[in-house]
Amino acid sequence: QVQLVESGGGLVQAGGSLRLSCAASGRTFNTYFMGWFRQAPGKDRVFVAAISWSGDSTSYSDPVRGRFTISRDNAKNTVYLQMNSLKPEDTAVYYCATASSARRWFRNRIGSEYDYWGQGTQVSVSS
Repeated sequence: QVQLVESGGGLVQAGGSLRLSCAASGRTFNTYFMGWFRQAPGKDRVFVAAISWSGDSTSYSDPVRGRFTISRDNAKNTVYLQMNSLKPEDTAVYYCATASSARRWFRNRIGSEYDYWGQGTQVSVSS
């Protein structure tokens, strides 16, 4: 089992920044890649960003590319999502997730490829 705890969400004005953190604990040795997803009210959960175990490979959805940066600190078992130039449409609950070594990096945008999920953190962007 892997436990994931997100933090760093909050209310920010459009154009502002937030940094989300996701701390992993438990059987993290089998982690292959980690990702962030978000779910806006009344909408499906969608992919935001992903990062490989080494950090050498990253992946972003089109709406956030160039504004968000995903990174990780394996010594701390923590993945981050730096969010800049926030827009009202970024308002959502943000979830981090982890995929085991049995998963495939080329499927990193697919939610079903992830094995464990955090409880989510709310990000609200006012106009």
